[in-house]
Amino acid sequence: MVPSILSKDLHRRIAGSELVIYPDSGHGGIFQFHQQFIPEAVEFLRR
Repeated sequence: MVPSILSKDLHRRIAGSELVIYPDSGHGGIFQFHQQFIPEAVEFLRR
């Protein structure tokens, strides 16, 4: 879990990556927004 600006930089450097930033999430965004995260992660991994 890193500041959003660093996530954006990492995303820019990794070809084929996707970046999703959940609004008002803390360090556990994937846990706070698990109902959105799981389908997005599964779809990404299917490609």
